[in-house]
Amino acid sequence: MEEILIEDFNYPLPDERIAKYPLAERDTSKLLVYRDGKVTESRFLHVGEFLPTDSLLIYNNTRVIQARLIFHKESGARIEVFCLEPLRPHDYQLSLSSQAGCVWKCMIGNLKKWKSGVLHQQLELPTGPVVLSAERLSTAGNTHEVQFSWDNPQLSFAEILDAIGELPIPPYLNRATEASDLKTYQTVYSRIKGSVAAPTAGLHFTEAVLADLHQRGIHTSELTLHVGAGTFQPVKTADANAHTMHTEIIAVPRQAIVDVRNHLGHVVAVGTTSVRTLESLYYLGERIARGDELHVAQFEPYRSGHTMTTAQALDVILDYLDQTHQDVLHAETQIMIEPGFQFRVVEQMITNFHQPKSTLLLLVSAFVGGDWHTIYDYALAHDFRFLSYGDSSLLYKVSAEKSI
Repeated sequence: MEEILIEDFNYPLPDERIAKYPLAERDTSKLLVYRDGKVTESRFLHVGEFLPTDSLLIYNNTRVIQARLIFHKESGARIEVFCLEPLRPHDYQLSLSSQAGCVWKCMIGNLKKWKSGVLHQQLELPTGPVVLSAERLSTAGNTHEVQFSWDNPQLSFAEILDAIGELPIPPYLNRATEASDLKTYQTVYSRIKGSVAAPTAGLHFTEAVLADLHQRGIHTSELTLHVGAGTFQPVKTADANAHTMHTEIIAVPRQAIVDVRNHLGHVVAVGTTSVRTLESLYYLGERIARGDELHVAQFEPYRSGHTMTTAQALDVILDYLDQTHQDVLHAETQIMIEPGFQFRVVEQMITNFHQPKSTLLLLVSAFVGGDWHTIYDYALAHDFRFLSYGDSSLLYKVSAEKSI
C-alpha cells in the first residue's frame, strides 16, 4: 500500500482547547457542518435541520462499564487493574453476568509491585460482605490475563464492577473520575454494557433531539460496538500503514441491517464506532459468501476483487442470519479506515474533534476527501471544544463512487 505519513495528520492542540467537562446541557454544544467543501456552524439541538428527510440515523448503544479496579497489597502498594475485554467467557454479556468467576484481558498499573500472588479486596455491599480476588495468569505484550473470583455466588461480575469499579474517563482529561462522569460519560441511549470508553459523538444527544428527529421523519436504528482502550492509542509509526489496528467485537441486529438495506444512500452514522461497524458489513457479506470467518482484517478493504454491490453483501448477511436462525450478527472487525477507503454505506457522519495523529483523524480525512484541515482550522479559529467532552460536527461524505 502507498505510504501515509502520520505527520501529515498533525495539528497544534493547546491543552486549553480540550474540554475537561461537558456543557450543562448536552445539546447546546456547538455543531460544525461540513458540506461540499464549505463550513457553517450551529448548535447540536438543531442537527435535524441539516439531515435529509427520510435519513436513517444509526447509533452505538454500548454502555461504559466501571472497568478500573484498585487493589492494595499488604505492603500498601496500589495496583490498578484496567479491564479491557472478556476472554473466558469471551462474550461480554456472559462474562458480565457470570456469578462463578471470569478471565479478562487487562492493563495493569504499578505492575512491578505485583510480581506474583493473588490480590484481594473486601467489599461491604447491601447484600453483605464479599471478597474479590484477582490472579494474573499470563502476559502478552503490555496486556495480561487476569482471573477474577469472588466468594458471593449471588453477585454477578457486573454488580461487582458497579460497586467498586471506577469509570475510566479518557487519560487526556488529566483528572480523576468524578461522580458527575457516571452520568455525563454515558449516552442517553446506552444500554448494552461493555465499553471502556464512550462513543462520544453520541454524548450530544438528548431525548428532545431524538424526538425532533422523529418528527422530521428521520428514522433511527442501533448497533453495538464495545469501545476498547485501543481507541486512545496514538499512531507511533511514521507510516500509518505500519500501525496495528485493534480488533473490536460488533453486534448488529438483523433489523438494523434491514434498515440499512432499505436506506442505502441515506445512512447517517453517529460516531466513528458506528462508521467502522457499518462499513465492515460489506466485507462480512463477502466473507460469508466465501465461507470465511467473521473477522474483517485491517487492510481487507484495500485489496482488489471486491465485486459485490453493497445491497448484495447485505442480502448475503440477511440470508445467513435466516439460515442460522440468528437475530443478531456477531463478528469482529479490525478495519482501518484511511485516505483511499471507499465508503459503501455511510453518507453523513456525526463526530467529535479528534486527537492529532490518530486513526480517528485518518478516518475523518478519508470521509471528507482529505479536506480535514478546512474543518479543523475552522474549529480552532472559532472556539470549538475538542475531544470527548467537546463539540461536534456533521460531515457530508466527499463523493467517492457509490456501489449500491
